[in-house]
Amino acid sequence: MSAPSWKIRLESPDDGAGVEALNAEGFGPGRFSKSAYRLREGVNAVAGLSFVAVEDGILRGSVRFWPIKVGGHEELLLGPLAVQSHQRGRGIGIALMQAGIAAAQRGPWRGILLVGDEPYYAKVGFSRLPPGRVKFPGPVDQNRILGLSLKAGELLNLSGEVRRAQIDDAVCADGAGVG
Repeated sequence: MSAPSWKIRLESPDDGAGVEALNAEGFGPGRFSKSAYRLREGVNAVAGLSFVAVEDGILRGSVRFWPIKVGGHEELLLGPLAVQSHQRGRGIGIALMQAGIAAAQRGPWRGILLVGDEPYYAKVGFSRLPPGRVKFPGPVDQNRILGLSLKAGELLNLSGEVRRAQIDDAVCADGAGVG
């Protein structure tokens, strides 16, 4: 199998508009009402954990990780993961997550959470959490809450309310709270 023609690299400030365009294309305007987006309002993504896929100078995909608190412990929230619709199926999303997970393993976090489809995210090690053990603000399908341990066995102990770990920019985000 030949090497991919795209490269994964850290997101730079110049990528911001392109990343936002990818997210708008992939998730539409309804994305802002989802619980995971509410947890990101007013919060900066974790420095060193935002990656993009670039091919021939074109932004093909992106992933970001955000600080959250779960039951008082600092963890990470993955997302959004976005890949140009006509580029899906090439492994770009998996490679982006692998880069982010590898970088996160060098940090202090115990685990990563996301809300998504288990068959896809299981390819990089995510699994469904027992329903009711972690509680997102607002409505979330409990069967779509997935987790990945960054330290052996840490998801076994993960429980509690999911809250924003901090606020970097003052915004009104009712329901997202600060842990």
